[in-house]
Amino acid sequence: MNTLIKNVSALLPDGEVKQGDIAIEGNLIKSVGSVAEDFKPDKVIDGSGKFAVPGFVNAHTHASMTLLRSHADDMALMEWLQDKIWPVEDKMTEDDLYWGAMLAAVEMIRSGTTAFADMYGPYVDGIARATIDSGLRGILARGIVAVAPGAYEKLEDSVRLYKTYHGAENGRITVMLSPHALYTCPPEFIKALADKAKALGAEVHIHMSETEGEVKDCLKNYGKRPFAHVESTGLFENGTLAAHCVHLDDEDIGIIKKYNIRVAHNPGSNLKLASGIAPVQRLLDEGICVGLGTDGASSNNNLDMLEEVRLAALIGKVQTMDPQAVPAFSAIQMGTEFGARAVGLKDVGRLEAGCKADLVLYSTEGPEWHPRYNLVSLLAYSANSGSVDTVLVDGKLLMEKKQLLTIDEEKVFFEVDRCAKHLMND
Repeated sequence: MNTLIKNVSALLPDGEVKQGDIAIEGNLIKSVGSVAEDFKPDKVIDGSGKFAVPGFVNAHTHASMTLLRSHADDMALMEWLQDKIWPVEDKMTEDDLYWGAMLAAVEMIRSGTTAFADMYGPYVDGIARATIDSGLRGILARGIVAVAPGAYEKLEDSVRLYKTYHGAENGRITVMLSPHALYTCPPEFIKALADKAKALGAEVHIHMSETEGEVKDCLKNYGKRPFAHVESTGLFENGTLAAHCVHLDDEDIGIIKKYNIRVAHNPGSNLKLASGIAPVQRLLDEGICVGLGTDGASSNNNLDMLEEVRLAALIGKVQTMDPQAVPAFSAIQMGTEFGARAVGLKDVGRLEAGCKADLVLYSTEGPEWHPRYNLVSLLAYSANSGSVDTVLVDGKLLMEKKQLLTIDEEKVFFEVDRCAKHLMND
């Protein structure tokens, strides 16, 4: 289907805002600004009073953890994981993960996210089905906790997932391999996973240097900091998405640069769990790709990427004590173009000809959008996700005028409440 968005303000890749039209041919943007006279749209959208922005790319989340939202809060990371999260996750079925991911899809679409990098398990097929049904773009991985029984069977299942879903839905779904973290995966297992990834040509997704305790334990157990330890397993020889990266020194940053590791910064989760503040401006200055993620809805507790954009900009300034650090457009890029690069997507995250038609229209009619001196600044510092009006992924409308088109929202709420009841009562 061909779509024409008329008379819209569009955020260009260089940070400028241009008034004009956007032509979408199939799943690709054909032009931004002016449109060829012979372009024949099947659908015309009035963009008056709207701000067109690339869809947000959630570079690190655990979508089905929506089922655990508000279940366990105000706790330290390891206590939270071991005592509250993992015991309930052990009860989850594929049906649970499907409905948890559908709830995440509702929240992501309504808040302007068009792609998400997920790390969860064991029933990633359920998350894949939810991704297909919702119309979102998904970068999926089974996060393997290798200290639990059956680690190598889980690795083989990850290979199956890759062969089944990687490139599915016209490339809308891609798959990574994922050792959960160095503290849940012995080095011999990480090495085995690295070898599998290399054989497949798969990239990897791992939690890295999230807490001070993780760094201290790694030094105690292996005599190396986390990045040096994982480097020794060969994992980084595959394309790598490293979530968190809060506690870094010069050696860590050198390894990140050496292997072109991409970082997923999770400001909301890191603040809530008191993990610390990642040195984002330094990473950007070093030429490192930094995307933004929400983490799971059990440690954030929402999937609102616009909130992460604002947090990234604000705490980036406090971390450096420099009000010019992580400016508005850089924070938005971290949520869009840089996030797409971080999760391995090509031609996503920019409004320009030839890119995938993953975009969001924000209504600028609300009080937070007035006066309109600078739409980029307003988006980063003033707007909220309630302004999201219309969402397209791969050229397909997922929401128009705040109406979801691919998901029965009430059915999702009903099924999620049913799943939550059995998870807490069984």
